[in-house]
Amino acid sequence: MKIGIYPGCSLEGSARDYNQSVFELAKAFDIEPVQIPDWNCCGATAAHNLNKELSLALPARILALAEKHGLDEILVPCAACYSRLMVTQHELQKHPELKNRICEVLEMDYKGNSKIINVIEWIDKYIIPKLEEKVKKPFNYKVANYYGCLLVRPNKVLNYDRVEDPQTMDIVMNKIGATSIDFAYKTECCGAGLSISRTDIVSKLSGKIIEDAEHRGADAIIVACPMCHSNLDMRRADINKYWDKDFKIPVIFVTQAIGLAIGLTPEQVGFNRHFVDVKIS
Repeated sequence: MKIGIYPGCSLEGSARDYNQSVFELAKAFDIEPVQIPDWNCCGATAAHNLNKELSLALPARILALAEKHGLDEILVPCAACYSRLMVTQHELQKHPELKNRICEVLEMDYKGNSKIINVIEWIDKYIIPKLEEKVKKPFNYKVANYYGCLLVRPNKVLNYDRVEDPQTMDIVMNKIGATSIDFAYKTECCGAGLSISRTDIVSKLSGKIIEDAEHRGADAIIVACPMCHSNLDMRRADINKYWDKDFKIPVIFVTQAIGLAIGLTPEQVGFNRHFVDVKIS
């Protein structure tokens, strides 16, 4: 089967390991992700703080292109991109006059009919039904499932999972043999886009997440957002310096963990691109 995919900037840049594991997982389950042709940046965390019309036009163009190419369902692995596309679809459905204005700006038609799904929804819908027969090596580790801010917020728009104590990733991880621990920082902010401008804030916030996961005995932190992964993994040296500790817990994308469970190698799921050594295999 084919499904549309919007990789966003990060999956073709700093999160190529995530991109690799998504495509390897899709291949293993006979799914063909079709990239939206000529896609652009969604605006991520910057545009909606600067210009509302721009912040809607950027995601609307992506959705209009998907419609143009007949992609009725779009997988959006990045939690930030997923949030921006969902918010835009919601805003333009509620305000037809605004939708008409955005269509004028884009010089494109936009109906808003595409189904947008995040990576956990994709796994739940297309991977889980065939997962049991595919698991070759149960992922027998204790994991702290970190959803971050954007996978479940704003809840009134996304209407996805419980906003303060989400469960879907925990359920998915348990199905491959993991033990999902009770984790206090599931949806706390990691510092997101402040990674470069205020590394001290990222170090403080991300350090709290890592410390709690290690304190509770987790073997790994599981994520579904490239920004969260970047802050918790790539910024680990800054975090350790800020906290004067030597945190060693690895940070793994949910698609990488499932990939290992079905027999993919650490290289196939992109562990070689991580900054923190992953001794899980």
